[in-house]
Amino acid sequence: MILVTGGAGFIGSHIVDALVQRGDAVRVLDALLPAAHRQRPDYLNPEAEFIEGELTDRHTVARALRGVAAVTHQAAMVGLGQNMLDIGDYVRHNDLGTAVLLGELASTGFAGRLVLASSMVVYGEGGYRCVEHGPVRPGPRELADLAAGRFDPRCCVCRGPLEPLAVEESAPLEPRNVYAATKTHQEHLCFAYARETGVPVTALRYHNVYGPRMPRDTPYAGVAARFASALAGGRSPRVFEDGRQLRDFVHVRDVARANVIALTRSEPVAGAFNVASGDPRSVGEMAETLTAVAGAEAPEPIVTGEFRLGDVRHVYASAEHAREALGFSAVEDFTAGMAEFAAGSLRAA
Repeated sequence: MILVTGGAGFIGSHIVDALVQRGDAVRVLDALLPAAHRQRPDYLNPEAEFIEGELTDRHTVARALRGVAAVTHQAAMVGLGQNMLDIGDYVRHNDLGTAVLLGELASTGFAGRLVLASSMVVYGEGGYRCVEHGPVRPGPRELADLAAGRFDPRCCVCRGPLEPLAVEESAPLEPRNVYAATKTHQEHLCFAYARETGVPVTALRYHNVYGPRMPRDTPYAGVAARFASALAGGRSPRVFEDGRQLRDFVHVRDVARANVIALTRSEPVAGAFNVASGDPRSVGEMAETLTAVAGAEAPEPIVTGEFRLGDVRHVYASAEHAREALGFSAVEDFTAGMAEFAAGSLRAA
């Protein structure tokens, strides 16, 4: 039996489908939080056992863990949210929920595999190189620079321009918003649990995931969902900053496949891995691609110059470690994936 926490969600439900298709016995634990679900999703796989309940309830977690040989932990509040008033909810669901799960795993003597849904947000900014000073780690962008339209970070030594680089798993973790801080803490908790128990933990650092079943019209939705929701409503996608910020957009089917590999390969591979396409795109390019595949009547994107203080400028992945050590490489085509995404319907949160 494999437990998928958050298995009713966007990514979790695709993992459930992939495991069921393999013939695995699957159990889902999901709280169906109102921020993510207005009702029980109709896409829940009927072949999977479903338990509705919160990770913070140890009795519910204990019930969900009975007979389980592997766990993929997807349950979390995601996105930047609305403001700092969300901080307690993020910590409760992401950090406390993970702690309760780990405590119950330890109490049962669990000896299987644990896969954690981590995120590229743990890095803060991605990698950068200064022509004069080599690799550098720029600090958080200043409000005055953002307000003046100076979006690219500068060298922390000479204030010169920087070249963005693919971020590797060995990069220091530097979360820059509440969500990122909770995902970093989840990793720390899980790796501490691994050291204490010997249970192998694989942390999959998802980059910008898109695809079917993304929620729409919620402050917790990803940028691709916000753009697609705008187009579906006949509105122009609103691109923040200058649209040149670089990300790695990876299809949800690739993300599900990475989880299946981590859960089922002959030998577990512990550690952290980027789950990404390895093919960075700008946010503006993604908006333009979505608009192009949506049809001739689709309104053009608008580059607004707006910004969010918790956002980072460039963060995209090196996919080599996942390919070499985990055996995972993304296979979904970006343009075809965006066309499928544009033609589909986002789910109501």
